[in-house]
Amino acid sequence: MNTVTTKDGTQIYYKDWGVGQPIVFSHGWPLSADDWDAQMSFFLNHGYRVIAHDRRGHGRSAQTDSGHDMDHYADDLAALTAHLDLKNAVHVGHSTGGGEVVHYLARHGQSRVAKAVIISAVPPLMVKTPANPGGLPKEVFDGFQAALAANRAQFYYDVPAGPFYGYNRPGAKPSQGVIWNWWRQGMMGGAKAHYDGIVAFSQTDFTEDLKKITVPVLVMHGRPDRAVCRFSPPVGKVVEE
Repeated sequence: MNTVTTKDGTQIYYKDWGVGQPIVFSHGWPLSADDWDAQMSFFLNHGYRVIAHDRRGHGRSAQTDSGHDMDHYADDLAALTAHLDLKNAVHVGHSTGGGEVVHYLARHGQSRVAKAVIISAVPPLMVKTPANPGGLPKEVFDGFQAALAANRAQFYYDVPAGPFYGYNRPGAKPSQGVIWNWWRQGMMGGAKAHYDGIVAFSQTDFTEDLKKITVPVLVMHGRPDRAVCRFSPPVGKVVEE
């Protein structure tokens, strides 16, 4: 397997297909690089080099007992881009991965980056605070952690079967294959990483990070998303569906 070892000794698994301008994909919680397979195949067939990694504690990366925070996520992404010596890259992040991309750009600079895309992403902040009154109370995310600790396997079935893909919306037709693939990816990762990751994606404030970004960023953030966008105020124009 392709891996890169970070400065704290953590092995990060990654996929690297094709040649051309690189597109780097950062996945959502609690998934893996596999969640991007369809998009990677599409862009590979259109002449791009496509790269995706499993976040530490997720998928095939090392199941560390620490470092499950946005600083480490961004540093791990920087280690990957340096290892592959990527230049003029397009970074695409979904959900937690959108936070990872934003924090990477702010923390490590944009000299290797051409542009970015954040899709249904957690920035600027998900949890309710005086500055973010429209966010969710911390108790909601505490409930996520409690559900994960009590029965992770059931929780990882309920999330994609309901809000993650909008299958709980009237008229939606759930795909059991999609649901079980989500479950598979979640169960590949480590419980400790996923438990701590709930704090990372819900309580990290990306407001100052966003101010530092100078490369073009496409923001896709629609109200029908029941998993993230209803809880995190949009950083750009909201597109109605």
